[in-house]
Amino acid sequence: MWEANMVIILLTMELMDVGCNTLSKAAMAKGMSNYIFTTYAHAIAFVFLIPLAFLFHRKTPSPPIGVAIILRLFLLGVLCCGCSIFLFIGIRYSSPTLASAMNNLSPAFTFIMGIIFRMEVLNLRARSSILKSVGTLVSIGGAFIVTLYQGMPITIFPPSPTQFSLHFPLVANETQPNWALGGLFLFASSIFLSLSFVAKTWIARDFNSEILITLISFFFETIVAAVVTFLAENDTSVWTPSIHIVWIAILFGALEVGVVNIVQTWACGKKGPLFVAMFKPLQMIIAVIMGVSFLGDVLHLGSLIGGTIIALGFYTVMRGKAEEESPKEVNESRLMYSSEEDSYSHKAPLLQNQNMDV
Repeated sequence: MWEANMVIILLTMELMDVGCNTLSKAAMAKGMSNYIFTTYAHAIAFVFLIPLAFLFHRKTPSPPIGVAIILRLFLLGVLCCGCSIFLFIGIRYSSPTLASAMNNLSPAFTFIMGIIFRMEVLNLRARSSILKSVGTLVSIGGAFIVTLYQGMPITIFPPSPTQFSLHFPLVANETQPNWALGGLFLFASSIFLSLSFVAKTWIARDFNSEILITLISFFFETIVAAVVTFLAENDTSVWTPSIHIVWIAILFGALEVGVVNIVQTWACGKKGPLFVAMFKPLQMIIAVIMGVSFLGDVLHLGSLIGGTIIALGFYTVMRGKAEEESPKEVNESRLMYSSEEDSYSHKAPLLQNQNMDV
């Protein structure tokens, strides 16, 4: 029951993510700077999280905050800020199609980094590791199908001529200032996203307060984003947006980044980085469902096939995570790590869970 509730909560977070992306794109079409959006959204979220953190820890004392934790939170703020900035720059130089494709690679990157930093177990003799590996690859393949393959339309309701599709096909007359450079920025954004999941897991397992983790990391992220905005924007008028849709997007963005980051940090601490990253390809399904249901988009065969494959891959990874936490798998993992420690008795894990506060 608890596992099902966590899945529902994280699915809701991805739904909020899709809604925030839709609003921000509409606001940017009206002239809003993506740097301003990042700066203001995190600054407003930081202000609102201050009283929430005070109320939450009024009766429950907060964990001690040492220099080591502060440095980790600064690193997390830089990673999250870099992810957002690189994403928007990459879209500017390429297209939303390539951005969606690169974002779907985050589960693979997170899985690899989780293994490197010993946050995910890879034991090819264990059924759980095989399920996680296969499910990750299957889910990524399905996300690429939804993104790059449209297929024949499946008409449920007759579309009107003014309706548009959430697909972004690559057409010959689409202006691409520098496709290779855009792809490089989007690749960096996916790497930063995966590293942020790893950093959240690393911090949450040593510092048991998701609200304070989010609050302090937002403080650093706001400062970094403001500095980047000052360097990137020559027009000072971008700091005073006057269009209503811009402020609506910023306020909803502040709500979204605050709630989503708290929930993701909590889930990373409980289940690890791969569990959270596996929800990212589901955004493609959510976007298609919202388009068909509320915007009158036409459902295409590519969306149906890709969505089914994503769901199968997602279920496979969740099954692997469940088997990994079974008593039998836990004992096998302990034996595996025990043998490793006997062979490398003088080597410590790269990111060992220990209190480094001073």
